[in-house]
Amino acid sequence: MSPSAHSESWVHRWGRALPPAQRVYAAFFLYALSLGGLFPRMGEIQQRMGVGEGALGLALIGTACGTMLSLTWGHALIERVGYRRCLLWLLPATATWYALAAWAAAPWVLFSVLLPAGVGVGALEIIVNVEADRVEHALGRRIMNRAHGFWSLGFFVAGMVGAGSAWLGISPQLQLSATVLLVLISTLLLLGRFAPSNPRPQMAGAALVPRFARPTRAIFWLVCLTFSAMVMEGAGIDWSAIYMRDVFGVAPFVAGLAVATGALAQACARFAADHFVERYSPQTVARVLLLALGAGVLVVFAALHPTASLLGFALMGVGSSAIFPLAMSAAAQRHDRPAAINVAALSQLSFMAFLLAPPLLGFVAEHWGIRYAFGLGLPLVVVSWLAVSSLDPEG
Repeated sequence: MSPSAHSESWVHRWGRALPPAQRVYAAFFLYALSLGGLFPRMGEIQQRMGVGEGALGLALIGTACGTMLSLTWGHALIERVGYRRCLLWLLPATATWYALAAWAAAPWVLFSVLLPAGVGVGALEIIVNVEADRVEHALGRRIMNRAHGFWSLGFFVAGMVGAGSAWLGISPQLQLSATVLLVLISTLLLLGRFAPSNPRPQMAGAALVPRFARPTRAIFWLVCLTFSAMVMEGAGIDWSAIYMRDVFGVAPFVAGLAVATGALAQACARFAADHFVERYSPQTVARVLLLALGAGVLVVFAALHPTASLLGFALMGVGSSAIFPLAMSAAAQRHDRPAAINVAALSQLSFMAFLLAPPLLGFVAEHWGIRYAFGLGLPLVVVSWLAVSSLDPEG
C-alpha cells in the first residue's frame, strides 16, 4: 500500500459516517470556522501594526486577490487533485494561514499571508458549492441556502470565540493557533469519510465557459442588484469590530460581538430563505431584504449607542443573506445563453466588490471617519432597489 493510500485509510477510519446533506453542512461550517476568528480581533491586529484604516484596507485585498486567482484558475487543479483530498487539506491549511495573519507586523506582511489564505478560500468556495449543488440535485430538494446558513453559523461561532478570547485576555495569536487544531480535529471527525457526489448531467455549453465570461445587459443589472449586499457584507466582516472600537471606545469583547451578531442574523435569515422564496416571489423577498439592509446601514451610520449599532449589524446580516443566491438563480434560469456562462459572468463581476471594497472603505474611513465608510452603503442599496426587476429571468 502506498503512503498516500495508507494516509487516506487512516483518515477514513477516524471519520464519522454522515448523510450527504449533513456532510455538506459540516463542510460549510468548518470552512467559515477556519477563517472567521481573525475578524473580531482585527482592531488589535491593526494596533499591533500601528497603521491607519487606508493601509489596513490595502492589506486586506490579499484575501480577495487570492480568491479571485483560485476562482479563475483553480477548477482544473481541483479536478486533477480530487475534491476529497483538496477539502481535507485545505480546511486546516486555510486556518493556518489565517492564524499566521495574526502575527503580521506590517501591512505588506498581512497582504502576503492573506494571499495564499485567499487561494484556499477560493478553492473551498468551489468545492463546497459544487458538492452542495450535486447533493441538492441527487436529493431533489433545496439545500443551498441552508448550507450557506451553516457557513454563517460557523462564522458566528468563530466570532463568539474571538470575542470571548478578547474578554478573557487571550491573544489573537493563541486563539487562532487553537482554531487550527480545532479545525484539523473536526475535519478528521466530520469529513474523514467524505466522498464527492456524482456530478450533475452536464448542460449544453457548460464545458465551454471562458475564463472571463462577457456580461450581457441583463447580467449587468443582476450585478447592480448584488453589489450593495456584497459590499456591506464585506464591510461588516472587515470593519465592524474597528467601527465599534473607534466610534464608541468599547472593549475588544463588545467589538467582537459586532462580527458575531451580523453572522448570527445572516444565518437565521438563510435558514428561512428557501421557505419564503417558495411562498413569495423572488422580487418580493429581495425588496424586503434590501429594506432590512438599508435600515441596518442607516442605523450603523447614525447610531448613538453601541446597542443600536449591534441592531444595525444584525439588520445588515439579514439584508445581505440571500440577495446573491437569488441573483444566481435568476442568471441560471435565463434562456439567452447557457446557464454556466451567465452564472460565471455574474460571479466574476460581483466578486469585484470584494476587490474594491476593502481599500475603498479603508480610504473613506481614514479621511472622513468610519461611520461614512458604512454610510457609503446607502446609495448602493438604492441602486440595488432599482435593479430588483432583473430577477425576472424572462426580463
